[in-house]
Amino acid sequence: MDFSNVSRRNFVKLVGASSVISITGLGLAGCSDTGSSSASVDGAFKIGSVGPVTGAAAIYGNATKAGAQIAIDEINKGDGVKFDFNYQDDENDSEKSINAYNNLKDWGMQILAGCTTTAPTIAVTSESNADNLFQLTPSASATDVIGGQPDVDGNVSVQRKKNVFQMCFTDPNQGTAAAKYVSDQSLGTKIAVIYNNSDAYSTGVYKKFMSQAKEIGLTVVAESTFTDDSATDFSVQLNKAKSAEADLVFLPIYYQPASLILTQANQMGYAPKFFGVDGLDGLLTLEGFDTSLAEGVMLLTPFTADATDEKTQTFVKTYKEQYGGIPNQFAADAYDCIYVIKQAIEKSGVTADMSFSDICDKLVEAITSSDFSYDGLTGTGMTWSDTGEVSKQPKGMVIKNGAYVGM
Repeated sequence: MDFSNVSRRNFVKLVGASSVISITGLGLAGCSDTGSSSASVDGAFKIGSVGPVTGAAAIYGNATKAGAQIAIDEINKGDGVKFDFNYQDDENDSEKSINAYNNLKDWGMQILAGCTTTAPTIAVTSESNADNLFQLTPSASATDVIGGQPDVDGNVSVQRKKNVFQMCFTDPNQGTAAAKYVSDQSLGTKIAVIYNNSDAYSTGVYKKFMSQAKEIGLTVVAESTFTDDSATDFSVQLNKAKSAEADLVFLPIYYQPASLILTQANQMGYAPKFFGVDGLDGLLTLEGFDTSLAEGVMLLTPFTADATDEKTQTFVKTYKEQYGGIPNQFAADAYDCIYVIKQAIEKSGVTADMSFSDICDKLVEAITSSDFSYDGLTGTGMTWSDTGEVSKQPKGMVIKNGAYVGM
C-alpha cells in the first residue's frame, strides 16, 4: 500500500470536511457536526456506522467511512438488497460513540457496521447487545468487543455478546499470528518487545505474542512498556533492547508512538528490524514523520493494496478516484463488512420492514451457519463462529520505497 503524505492528508481533509455522503450519486445534501446520512432509498435497510472522522484517530474513521461507502454505492446500483447509510463521528470517544449510536437508533438504524476503534466499540456493544441489534465491526479487535473470550489465565470476565461479530482479527489472534510469522520467516534471533500497558489493544496482542513465542521457542531478550502519558521518550526501552542485542523489535502498538520509536532509534544509531501488527497501518501518513525511517518496517495485515486480483484492483482504483489516496486495511475491512451483511441478508431472507431485533436473530443464524462463507478483499473463504470471531489468514507487508508491499 502506497500511503504518500500528500494523498492521505488530502483524503483526510476531504472526507473529514464532508459530513454527508450520498449513496445514490445525486451529490452532497448538507452539513452537520454529528454525522452524515444518505438520501432515502425505497425498501432499503437502514445501516449505520460510527468512527472518528475528526481528531487524532481520524485516519481510521475516514478509512472505514470511505470503504463502506464504496460498497454501499456498488450494491445500490444493482438489483436486490438496498441500503440507506448513516455514518456518525465519535472522535474516538466512548461517550460520544454511545451518543452516536443513540442518534442512529433515532434515525431508525436496523444494522450497525461498526464501530471503528476499540474502546468506543466496547461501550456501544453493551448497548447493542441489550437492544439485540446486529453489529459487525470492521476494526475493533479486543476480545471484550465480542465477549466470551478467556484471558491468559483462562478466565472470562465479559460474557459473550451474541449480536456482535468482528471482521478483523482479535488481538490474541494477531499476537499468535505475529509470533508464528516471525518464527516461520526467521526474522529475528533475539527479540525485544515494546508495548503500551495502558492500552487494551496493545496489551492483548503482547500477551498472546509472548505466550506463543514461549510455545514455539522464540527468544525474547527484552520486554519494555510505556503508557499513553509517557509515550514521548523511548530511550529507556530502546537502550534495553539494544543492550540485549535484539535484532528484531516487536511493536504491538499504534503508529503514532511507533513513529517516535523509529525516530529515536535512528538518533541513537540502533537499527534492528521492526515488526508490528495492524496498528502500524498509518505510519506513512503521519504529519511531520520522516517516512524514510520506516523503510523495512514489517507488519501483519489482512489486506494489501498491491494485490493483483481483480476485486482488489477495482477497489483500489475506485478509492483513488473518489478519495485521492490508497486504501488501508480499515477501508478494506469496512468494504467487506457491508458485503458480508448483504450476503447474510440474502441468505436469511430478512426484509427491511422487519424489526431490528428480528433481523438480528436471522442474521446471527445466517452468518454462523456451516455453509456461510465470504470471499472478499481481506480474505477468501472467511467464516464466523458463534464466538463472533472471523477465520481468515493475515498477510505480511513491508515498507519499501515509501510504500506498503506484500512480503
